Amino acid sequence: MATTAFDLSGKVALVTGANTGLGQGIALALAEAGADIAAAGIVPADETGEKVKALGRRFLNIDANLITIEPVERIVKETVDGLGGLDILVNNAGLIRRQDAVDFSEKDWDDVMNVNIKGAFFMAQAAGRHMIAQGRGKIINIASMLSFQGGIRVPSYTASKSGIAGITRLLANEWANKGLNINAIAPGYMATDNTAQIRADEAREKAILDRIPAARWGLPADLGGTAVFLAAAASDYVNGAVIPVDGGWLAR
Repeated sequence: MATTAFDLSGKVALVTGANTGLGQGIALALAEAGADIAAAGIVPADETGEKVKALGRRFLNIDANLITIEPVERIVKETVDGLGGLDILVNNAGLIRRQDAVDFSEKDWDDVMNVNIKGAFFMAQAAGRHMIAQGRGKIINIASMLSFQGGIRVPSYTASKSGIAGITRLLANEWANKGLNINAIAPGYMATDNTAQIRADEAREKAILDRIPAARWGLPADLGGTAVFLAAAASDYVNGAVIPVDGGWLAR
């Protein structure tokens, strides 16, 4: 297939939670493929911005607390006004709280659900309205291994990521015939801030690594190829998919 099928030159991508970790890795991969980047989140993505600009792409930082849905319309407007359009949305912003289910608090439930599923849906809705009007667009949700499995000690995270898989399919059902592609990436066990607590537990880390056929933790850059594929013309007939990038974890 011609490399032009993966070329994002002239496209504008909005990535939530792009200041570090998986969001930063995805934003840089999209920029390397040619896209200009808007980053929305409560923490400024200054480091990401410097790296995007070093690639010769434009970068826009948007200050927004995604624990509420209030800023979603503003985020879309600032992206369109600042970069001239919106072609790709990556719903990456997320929270995780760890506690035994028997002791899990309502606050930890609500905080995680508000960002991970409520915020992701309404962010997709706001971007989707713009994309439907222009007749094209790509939405990439960030799911998880816990979109397929139950996990332990992360009740609201498991619920939210199971919900992301369902919402991805629902939006594909409603919007595919309007020129939009809505898919999700399900990262495996990645070396990010969210997994620092697990990686610090030698027994838990060994148990995880023993199950991963690739025998290593994933890195943010490992998501880049899949993100570019789902953002580009190469995936124009892919809709409602949840693609694991997990080193073989689910195959074990």
